Amino acid sequence: MSWPRDEAKLARVRALMAEQELDALVVRAPDNVVYLTSFWGMKGYDVAVFPREGEPTLIALEPSREDAERNAWTSDIRLFRGYDERDPRPPTLRALELALEVSRGYERVGLELSLGTQASDRMVGEPTTFTQGWFEAWPRAVDATPLLVEARAVKTEQEIERMRLANDLAALAMEHVQERLRPGMRESEVGAMWEGFVHGQGTGFRGQVELARGFSLVWSGPGIRTFTATGDRPVQEHEPTLFEIWVCTDGYWCDHTKNLCPGEPSEAYERLLDQLLEVYGAAIAHCRPGASLPELDRLIREGIARAGYPGQPSHPVCHGVGARAHEPPYAHQAGGGTIEAGMVLALEPGIYWEGGGGLRVEDNFLITPGGAEQLSRFPDDFRRL
Repeated sequence: MSWPRDEAKLARVRALMAEQELDALVVRAPDNVVYLTSFWGMKGYDVAVFPREGEPTLIALEPSREDAERNAWTSDIRLFRGYDERDPRPPTLRALELALEVSRGYERVGLELSLGTQASDRMVGEPTTFTQGWFEAWPRAVDATPLLVEARAVKTEQEIERMRLANDLAALAMEHVQERLRPGMRESEVGAMWEGFVHGQGTGFRGQVELARGFSLVWSGPGIRTFTATGDRPVQEHEPTLFEIWVCTDGYWCDHTKNLCPGEPSEAYERLLDQLLEVYGAAIAHCRPGASLPELDRLIREGIARAGYPGQPSHPVCHGVGARAHEPPYAHQAGGGTIEAGMVLALEPGIYWEGGGGLRVEDNFLITPGGAEQLSRFPDDFRRL
């Protein structure tokens, strides 16, 4: 799907570049390349050189020519070979040479010097990483990561439209699995069913998605824990099966946790869900323009402590979503910052029982002048199903 150039987004980036007196950004992280050019590369070797004035340059693998010409917002596309019989070096060095050539005329260049994490490329299974030589190639470069973080935190109308596609697809996949989930099925079988729907039905989705990928962690009953992998445990009757799920549509993401329960939930889970939804509701009500991010973290964790689970959860309870599934801003009591209109936040309070079991609820919320708009129609209260 070719999206029109997002002028509002690019103007926001250029205004921040002017404030910081940067002449050009040179980015290689796939999510930043998507953000600045709308091109999601196959191998993560691609580079965007984004000037404060003038046309950006996309540096892409030669086999990706058609993808780049169809999707990129720039007409200046420079190609490099993945394999060159005359040059045994890795292809990233050929990309680097082109990036240096294109950026040579700029005095103040910004690089991703403090990049903590990055989204994957379209190949997904083998993320590429930066080498020391990449950073040393621009010895006078400044760190552009804070600028990109600030720009990306507030979404444009086009970004929100692209994220709605991911949210809608995630809900459709949950509905697909809901109709087929049975006690005794293996967690991995259920996860594959969900992921297969996203990839199969999402690629070409509504004529607006070129490639969709789904990623899941599925745990059932006593298998529900945090920071563990999907296993071959059986789906439990009268206990929830938890889906930690992500959908990526052409480089834009959603991040949810949804639950299904074959049969009526046990009394213990009824009580736990009521406690968690009360905390969740208070967090959603807090999410208005100008509200404190540290206070959001405190509100959620104090609510969980009052429910009888102090110190939980062990994972963050709020983060941004966009060209990565997890991106700034993050809510942390030791941090700072306020919630702004146009942000998309994932709220994810969770409570886990010792020895296994528990619940988490999570959805993505667009911050509007009037409060938080939930982006997925799939309910958080699985009893409503």
